[in-house]
Parts: sequence; structure tokens; C-alpha cells
Amino acid sequence: MGKDRPLISTVVPVYGCKNCLKELSGRIIDTIESIPADLEIILVNDASPDNAWDTIKALHEADNRIKGIDFARNFGQHHAITAGLDYAAGDWVVVMDCDLQDRPEEIQTLYKKAQEGYEVVFANRVVRQDNWFKRKASQLFYRVYDYFSGKTSDHTVANFSISEKKVIREFRQMREQNRFFPLFIQWMGYKTGNVPVEHNARKEGKTSYNLKKLITLATDAIISQSNKPLRLSIQFGFLLALGSLVYGMYLFIRYFFLDQHVQGWTSVMVSIYFIGGLIFFNFGVLGLYIGKIFNETKDRPLYLIRETTEDKDEER
Repeated sequence: MGKDRPLISTVVPVYGCKNCLKELSGRIIDTIESIPADLEIILVNDASPDNAWDTIKALHEADNRIKGIDFARNFGQHHAITAGLDYAAGDWVVVMDCDLQDRPEEIQTLYKKAQEGYEVVFANRVVRQDNWFKRKASQLFYRVYDYFSGKTSDHTVANFSISEKKVIREFRQMREQNRFFPLFIQWMGYKTGNVPVEHNARKEGKTSYNLKKLITLATDAIISQSNKPLRLSIQFGFLLALGSLVYGMYLFIRYFFLDQHVQGWTSVMVSIYFIGGLIFFNFGVLGLYIGKIFNETKDRPLYLIRETTEDKDEER
């Protein structure tokens, strides 16, 4: 390894894109060597159903700069990113997806932007080559997240980025179970730049993020980054109680001063069910936070590794 050449680590979570890995690795190698820089590629197999681990091992045997981590089970994309970052040794670390929508050639664009003095550079997918549902779901996610977190996010930004070694070192200290890589990096506050990149259509397979998973991801991200839902619950409860007090005074005045008897069991039952529903809803919001606290107190590892391509005496 040349003393004057930086080491660039590229972390790639792998799920459902086995046939892309050879082309992906080759294009990453060609791009980083043209910078020029030394490199390592860390492919994290998140229990991919297409037996991607055999392909990763074959790629490592052909080029030992390609390293592999095999999860014991599926832990999720952002846990896979975390595992790769835990193993990355680079002066700069790139995070990208495995399906070739993130163009490896754009690593050079990210690195060049970082040399302007930025500690983190995110890729802006200005023209996204995703289907209509995924684009709209992403926009909705960030709008909801921004509302609850009080921040302003860019829906064209995803995982594709390059970060300086010190940023990754600090990221490793964040061991929450609820993980969302770009939000964590943005929260850290390091000097961040953005650069527009070309975004490709998905070459193989389909996204694993269906509507249910997107809702779960949004819920976890909001709860892990903001307590605003709890504050809104308190505020709404206060307004409801205030409204009930005013209405109760109105009924009191009608009954004792205007001699107007209040009738209607239907409205009473509807009110009971309405209040009951709100109570259960608020308990549900509170329960989500308590559940997340419970998961954190168990202090379980973020991921479990079945195998790596490193020799046992080299494992970290």
C-alpha cells in the first residue's frame, strides 16, 4: 500500500442482488484505482435469499481486496451497513447499495467533492430511476420525519455517500437498535457537502421495502430521533380536557339557570367511545417508546456473524 495513497473502503449491504456483485466490484475497483487510491470492498451478506455468500467468497478468492461478512440471519440493511463500517479501515469510507442504482463511477465525484474540505459528502439523486410508489413514499417519509423531528431533509439523499475516517469512528459509538444510516450521519453535525449524481434503474430483483416495511422504518426513525409524538399527545389531551370543561360548564348553565334539560344517550355513548379510542391511541404511542426502551435495555448485539472471508487470526 502506497504511503501517499489514501485507502478507500466501500461498504455494500447485500440482499437479493447476487448477479450484480461481480460487475459492481469490478466497477468499484476500476473507479477507485483511477483516483488513484488503495481500496477495500466490504460486502455484507444480510441473509440474501439467492445464496449470495458463495459469490462473495468466490470474489474474495479472486481478489483479496474484496472482503465478505455473512450474517447469521437477516438483520436489515442499516445493521448490515453498521457491520461493514465496524470492519472498514479506510481513510475514507463509501456506503452504497448493491443493485447498481448507485453508480460506482460516482465514487470519484464524491471523493473529489470531499477534497474541498468536507468531512461527509452525500449523493443527490436528482432524477431518481425508481417507480412512482417508491419515489412518493420516500418524499412522504421525509415530510413526516421533518415534521416530527423539526429538521429539513432532502428526499434525494439516501445511503450513497463518502465519509472521513473520524466520522465513521464516531458513528461506531452509536449502538442504538433503531438504525438509519443517513439520519445518524446528519445528526452528528460534521461538515457535509452534497453533489448531484446520475441514478440508474434497478438492474436486478426488486426492492424489499414494501408499504409495511416503509411504515415500520418511518415509525422507528421518528421514535428514535424525536419525542414530538409524546408532546403532541399531551397537547391534544390538554385541549380535549379543556374542551370538555367548557362544554360541561355550558351544560351546567343550561340545566340550573335556563331550566333546559340535556337529553341524548347517543351523544354520550359516542363521546365515551371517542375518548376511549383516544386513550388507547395515546397508550399505543407511549407503548412504542417503552418498547424501544425495553429493546435497548436488553443490550443485544446489533448483528451476529456466521462467517467472514478473513482468516481467524485476522478477525477483529
